[in-house]
Amino acid sequence: MENAFPLSPVYRGRFAPSPTGPLHFGSLVTAVGSYLEARSRGGEWLVRIENLDTTREIPGASEEILNTLHLLGMEWDGSVVFQEQRQEVYHAALSILEKQQLIYRCSCSRKEIADSSVLGIEGPVYPGTCRGRKHEPPFSGAWRLYTNNDLIEFEDEVQGLRQQRIQHDIGDFVICRADGIFAYQLAVVVDDAEQGITHVVRGGDLLNSTPRQIYLQKLLGYSIPSYMHLPVVVNARGEKLSKQTQAAPVDISYPVLQLVKAIRFLGQTPPPEVSESSLRSFWIWAIKNWDRQAIPKNMSLMF
Repeated sequence: MENAFPLSPVYRGRFAPSPTGPLHFGSLVTAVGSYLEARSRGGEWLVRIENLDTTREIPGASEEILNTLHLLGMEWDGSVVFQEQRQEVYHAALSILEKQQLIYRCSCSRKEIADSSVLGIEGPVYPGTCRGRKHEPPFSGAWRLYTNNDLIEFEDEVQGLRQQRIQHDIGDFVICRADGIFAYQLAVVVDDAEQGITHVVRGGDLLNSTPRQIYLQKLLGYSIPSYMHLPVVVNARGEKLSKQTQAAPVDISYPVLQLVKAIRFLGQTPPPEVSESSLRSFWIWAIKNWDRQAIPKNMSLMF
């Protein structure tokens, strides 16, 4: 397929938080890593609010996240994109896949899938139960994407060479839920393509999703960005920091100290005076001295 959205000639990165709560240290690490990677290369840094499922969105969280980024001295390029406002674009991508007969309707419940599946890298592998079923209109179950066992391979800039056979490891995956909410896998691919994102820097918890996104990018004729997956911040119990694990909001009373903690987590070694510098001086030092080779190769690290 002809390339629908060629990559930008300049470095273009992004930070894409979900507004399920205020910015915590785990999301700060991702924001700082993506920001420094973009600015150290003289590139652009965009912000996108990933609020596909508005039922999970905390009122005011988007504004709080954006305000926190601003107070931390992290200025983004262009306008902030909100996924909830992009339903027509996702529908258009779904229509392209439907016209090419690359998707099918599925009526399976989670229990049915669990009862008839083997375990893969992210839970039960969908066994393809509905692949051959004929659902008569007005049936409106989930949309799944046909997959195959071709090897998907990419070189992650931190985690190294990664390989996956999607049908074996994941199975045909959902790109639009039965309730009409588009799946993250489809939305993120469409958004990254339309925004001309050249480099994706995010947490290692999304590493296993990348082959699915590369597969979708190929089907839709999109360019494939470079990927860098940073270590996920976990607590003493090994749990990813999140609203569910009662992660504390970033303390913006001491912005430089928070930022120093974040870059140290990412393997950087600022001298003591950086902790006592102004916000502007911190960013000048951090951008000039950013060393992506120092980022730990771990999938997760305790904070």
